[in-house]
Amino acid sequence: MPGIDKLPIEETLEDSPQTRSLLGVFEEDAAAISNYMNQLYQAMRRIYDAQNELSAATHLTSKLLKEYEKQRFPLGGDDEVMSSTLQQFSKVIDELSSCHAVLSTQLADAMMFPISQFKERDLKEILTLKEVFQIASNDHDAAINRYSRLSKKRENDKVKYEVTEDVYTSRKKQHQTMMHYFCALNTLQYKKKIAMLEPLLGYMQAQISFFKMGSENLNDQLEEFLANIGTSVQNVRREMDCEVETMQQTIEDLEVASDPLYLPDPDITKFPVHRNLTRKAGYLNARNKTGLVSSTWDRQFYFTQGGNLMNQARGDVAGGLAMDIDNCSVMAVDCEDRRYCFQITSFDGKKSSILQAESKKDYEEEIAARVNQSALEAVTPSPSFQQRHESLRPNPQTRPPTARTSSSGSLGSESTTLATLSLDSLVAPDTPIQFDIISPVSEDQPGQAKNSGQGGKRTNPFGESGGRSKPETEDSILHQLFIVRFLGSMEVKSDDSPDVVYETMRQILAARAIHNIFRMTESHLLVTCDCLKLIDPQTQVTRLRFPLPSVVLYATHQESKRLFGFVLRTSGGRVESHPASVCYIFESNNEGEKICDSVGLAKQIALHAELDRRASEKQKEIERVKEKQQKELNKQKQIEKDLEEQSRLIAASSRPNQTSGEGQFVVLSSSQSEESDLGEDGKKKESEA
Repeated sequence: MPGIDKLPIEETLEDSPQTRSLLGVFEEDAAAISNYMNQLYQAMRRIYDAQNELSAATHLTSKLLKEYEKQRFPLGGDDEVMSSTLQQFSKVIDELSSCHAVLSTQLADAMMFPISQFKERDLKEILTLKEVFQIASNDHDAAINRYSRLSKKRENDKVKYEVTEDVYTSRKKQHQTMMHYFCALNTLQYKKKIAMLEPLLGYMQAQISFFKMGSENLNDQLEEFLANIGTSVQNVRREMDCEVETMQQTIEDLEVASDPLYLPDPDITKFPVHRNLTRKAGYLNARNKTGLVSSTWDRQFYFTQGGNLMNQARGDVAGGLAMDIDNCSVMAVDCEDRRYCFQITSFDGKKSSILQAESKKDYEEEIAARVNQSALEAVTPSPSFQQRHESLRPNPQTRPPTARTSSSGSLGSESTTLATLSLDSLVAPDTPIQFDIISPVSEDQPGQAKNSGQGGKRTNPFGESGGRSKPETEDSILHQLFIVRFLGSMEVKSDDSPDVVYETMRQILAARAIHNIFRMTESHLLVTCDCLKLIDPQTQVTRLRFPLPSVVLYATHQESKRLFGFVLRTSGGRVESHPASVCYIFESNNEGEKICDSVGLAKQIALHAELDRRASEKQKEIERVKEKQQKELNKQKQIEKDLEEQSRLIAASSRPNQTSGEGQFVVLSSSQSEESDLGEDGKKKESEA
């Protein structure tokens, strides 16, 4: 290529100062080329890494767009239009991701490979040759120096020969190394142009190929789709602007109207007290004793529902029962030098609560609401979060009629059933709720006490037999006793999901709150490998017995671990000759999960025992078959032995009569032989008898 300077290779042997000076210029140029190419390599490496990152990010974006339809957002996560739109975008972005992946491969082959080869091979070759040439030049100078010091007066042929040979070898090595070094430096001037132009050419060709693939993918149909999406985005933006404007106006109006309400104690003359309220909701401070003289005040949201005072912590979906306020007394009290304090006392005087209102208006309305509360007022529990909070609005709501209840005495206890008004598909329609345990002395529980026959049997609490029969659970491996309180039971339609237990808990608790049924029967729940028993803690009488194989489902409450329940599959329900499933709900002392684990352990032990029993029966059956086969074999051997013995007897008895006096033979016919055999058998049987 014209215009490129070269080092004169033919002058390497002479090694003149001009040649060395020119070599220094080429070495400086090689160092500058190395520095520049390293910077260019780093820049191209950044392009390649960025392209790889872009390809991976595009692929990840497409993957996330495909998984949008699998997401479950609490608000608006089921928008089919949005899902289909994002699916279309994911297809397009996936194609672009493929194009970016192809571009990354092309950049690696056409851009990074040439410049990497120049950096790793050619530049390193120059550095290596430079080091070798420097060593050879130093060796040559040392050899010339030794040759110059040879003595003229005392010549030694051997020393002279060695020095001469050393000069020859070092000069030859320097000459050859210098020629290769000059050749590499001259070639470097060409290679640097190739190393810079070839990666740029590969980069541009890869980009052109990428843009061609992009133009092929961006067809008219895609442009129409993008135009429609752009229009939709503009429509959504306009709707958002209108909604924001409406909300801003609402905020301004509320700020103006609510300005007097920001005061903790608004003026009663401007905001009169409503003394005809029967329902009230708001925040109150509740006094909780922490010691003999110390107490704390907790701020919670309270509301009245039916004849109950409910409280609800911030963040909870539903409220809990705080107090039964039917026929309660409300009076103002002075407590810890706080204002607007009042005390609510239940009708029997056993329970009281001291609350503090935020203002005098709230204080007087709280007292008026409790005074005007009607005991006949009842609200059906809302099955959803939205309906529950709609029932708390100040507008009067239409209340469904209360369900009829009936009670029957049993051992001094009250048995109440309730026909619920609205049940989910998990519970049979018009299902009565049993709120108390029916004693087996007066009435058998369908499908349980009848089958067990152990309903009224009394167990000795001191473990003494007393001459009675052995208890059926004495051989059980597992015996665990828990204190439980029976909340209620009802027939259910399904027994294959824990949702059945959760729904039954909700309906029983709601029915108890509506009808002011707060009395619970305490019992001892005995868990064994055979059954579950409800035992009266006072008399040790077994109230109910649940066979363990019939317990098909058990679960604890998702939030309150004190509540648990199980589903019992019985032989007959409300419809005769049809199997039924009954769900029983209990409350424990924070042992719901432990009870369920104990029931699960009992079922596992029972399962292993049943498997062991079946294996034992199978082994016994095999042994009986083997014993029978052995008996048959012994009988066959005995028959063969008897036949052999008979043959010997017949042969022995016939020898003296084989020939007559005239030399004739006596031949027995076959019939005579058979009669003889039968006769011998009969004689043998008689002797054996």
